[in-house]
Amino acid sequence: MYLKRSLAVFLAFMALLAFSSMALAQDADPAPGSEMAASEDFSGPFDLARCVKRALEVNPSMTAIRAQLTGSQFGTKSSFGNFLPTVTGTYGYKYYDRKNTYSNDKDNWAAGLNLSQPVFKGFNLLASWQKAKLTEESNMASLTDVELTLVSNVQSTFLSLLKARMDVKSAEDSVARLESQLKVISAFYEVGLRPKAEVLDAEVDLASAQQDLLTAKNGVSTQEAQLNTLLNIPLETQVDYVGELKYIPFGLTLQQCLTRAYASRPDLVIGEKSVEMAKKDVTMAASSFYPQVDADMDYVNQGTDPGFSKGGYAYRQKEYWTAGVSASLNLFQGGADYYDYKKVQESVKQVQAQLEDTRLSAGFEVKTALLNISEAADRITVAKKSVTAAQEAYRMAVARYQAQVGTNTDVLNAQSRLTTSEAQLSQALADYGTAISSLYVAMGEKNLGLTKAE
Repeated sequence: MYLKRSLAVFLAFMALLAFSSMALAQDADPAPGSEMAASEDFSGPFDLARCVKRALEVNPSMTAIRAQLTGSQFGTKSSFGNFLPTVTGTYGYKYYDRKNTYSNDKDNWAAGLNLSQPVFKGFNLLASWQKAKLTEESNMASLTDVELTLVSNVQSTFLSLLKARMDVKSAEDSVARLESQLKVISAFYEVGLRPKAEVLDAEVDLASAQQDLLTAKNGVSTQEAQLNTLLNIPLETQVDYVGELKYIPFGLTLQQCLTRAYASRPDLVIGEKSVEMAKKDVTMAASSFYPQVDADMDYVNQGTDPGFSKGGYAYRQKEYWTAGVSASLNLFQGGADYYDYKKVQESVKQVQAQLEDTRLSAGFEVKTALLNISEAADRITVAKKSVTAAQEAYRMAVARYQAQVGTNTDVLNAQSRLTTSEAQLSQALADYGTAISSLYVAMGEKNLGLTKAE
């Protein structure tokens, strides 16, 4: 009868819990973040710094790495809990097929309470807790690493957008120049001063320039969509991205950049933490060579009814407690523990070598970025001179043609060279900004707006 009442109460409790869970689920938001995204305000200009800040706040990759970091913090607390005592309670019932000799009863109820405190585990618990703390610190460095990667992606995409806009402007100017030249050629053709072939050549070049303009406009739309994706903004939203490609002088030396990189790069921090964690693994593997010491206290109560309430004879109810300390030591495991210890020692050498390789790669990335900055800066200087010269050459070609001392081919060639020079300048400016961004990422630093280069 007692078991039936207990079972009924348990089933009623579970039904109430299930009903409460269903009610909570119905009250929950149907799609987390959907209403928030719809109500966000994307008005106002989005410069590079604002884009990077938003990406660091709402990009899904940041949400994922923050969850990983929070999980490692819980893991540290869990490892610390292994130092504390554990309490275990038991309660059970046995039915004998014949009456007990002493109590003349077939029922046997038993309850127990155990408190166990680890005293010494061969430094395993300490090493496990220290490794958990190192994992948490490593995940903090991973958070910075993901931030730097996201910053690099946003900045390179933003610079590509600015370059695409410059390409559109250049393509529009090219179309306008060719349209103007076509009008001049058509006028000369109508009065019999130029052959029909020159008109056709101008029309072909104009059509080609119009196709380039369409391609350039599509490039702008693609880069805007990519930015919206990185910033977790709906693709259909029109965002006012503002900025321009410009030259920012950079004066750091290679040694200064390397010093900052070795001090700040998160992958080097992760590598150092990995070495320390591997050493903790060695300590944990060596714990099997030490005795394992535990302290225990037990309380036991046995009787012939569920509440242990029947009194009378001592043999009808037993109640007692015990306390003690025990130590155990594995004397021989066929060498398994020894070779496991040696294997973990080799793992330390492996991660140390990987850390050194990461350090070398970091130096190479910094050097490469500096070389790219220098190259792009030189290209900007040359491209600016080239654009100035091409503009003058085009002006002179048009003037000579209108004066009937030059050819249409000269004008079209000058126009093509001007368009090419403008494209080279925009590419050099974009490459320079990208190289600056890459260098700061290589140094493990975040320069959100690329407003300074020092």
